[in-house]
Order: sequence, then C-alpha cells, then structure tokens
Amino acid sequence: MAYLDQSFDTRFSLQLSPTSFLLRLGRREIFVCRDYRQRAYYVNPVLDCSTGVQPGHLEILFCKKWLIILSKANW
Repeated sequence: MAYLDQSFDTRFSLQLSPTSFLLRLGRREIFVCRDYRQRAYYVNPVLDCSTGVQPGHLEILFCKKWLIILSKANW
C-alpha cells in the first residue's frame, strides 16, 4: 500500500514545490518533484544519478526536469 506523506527534513526544502508527491512503499520512499537547482557539473540529458543530500538517499534526475529521490522510510 502506498501512503502519500511528507517526511523529508527541511534541508531538502522541496516540500514547498507545488508539483511534488511522496510515495511510501513498505520500507522505502519515492519522492518526485520538479528540479529547480542549478548544477555546477555536466548533467546527462536523459538520466543522471547522484548521492542525495542525506546519507542513504539516491537522487535521479530525469530529463533535466524531474528529480526522483529514493530513500528509506522514516517511521
């Protein structure tokens, strides 16, 4: 079952994005939002992966527009 909820820290500051949502699938969370950050490195135009802001997070940038963050669920 998927729960729509916001459990990220305020360091992400992505909760304020109007086109964001969070899916909780068991012990994992998938957070999807529009990416607004300017990156100082070359970004792959289709799919770019990097470590997240917090330990244990994986950020996937899709089409230079959508940011997908994979993490463990915080209960």
